[in-house]
Amino acid sequence: MNIALIGAACVLGFGAIGSGIGAGIAGMAAIGSWKRSYLNNKAPSFLLVAFAGAPLTQTIYSFILMTRIINSTKEPLLLLAAGIMSGLSEGISAIAQGQAAAAGCDAFGETGKGFANYIIVVGLVETVALFTLAFTFSVI
Repeated sequence: MNIALIGAACVLGFGAIGSGIGAGIAGMAAIGSWKRSYLNNKAPSFLLVAFAGAPLTQTIYSFILMTRIINSTKEPLLLLAAGIMSGLSEGISAIAQGQAAAAGCDAFGETGKGFANYIIVVGLVETVALFTLAFTFSVI
């Protein structure tokens, strides 16, 4: 049994779980904001889709790491640990990004202002996932 494959499965699994949770959190906030718009006879903003979908990128990063782990010739225990820890980092980043995106949905939906500021914060949380991808690549 190649324990490195467990690491490959973990990085994708944990990243995707976090993406699902984060997108769900942000998506619920977008739907709530749209509901408020409809109730107030205001035009709903399609821009909220950017917030709702933001946490999905961590699944892509996790997939990239998974393929790198599968093709790596490094020590299997290192690859297992890298897969588990990177997957957790990607997943938790996606959840936190969903929470930040939910706040952005609420604020932008209520005021119609500040989209750039809110998306910047969502992007800052994304940076954790990108750092994880880059740094893990350098190790494996």
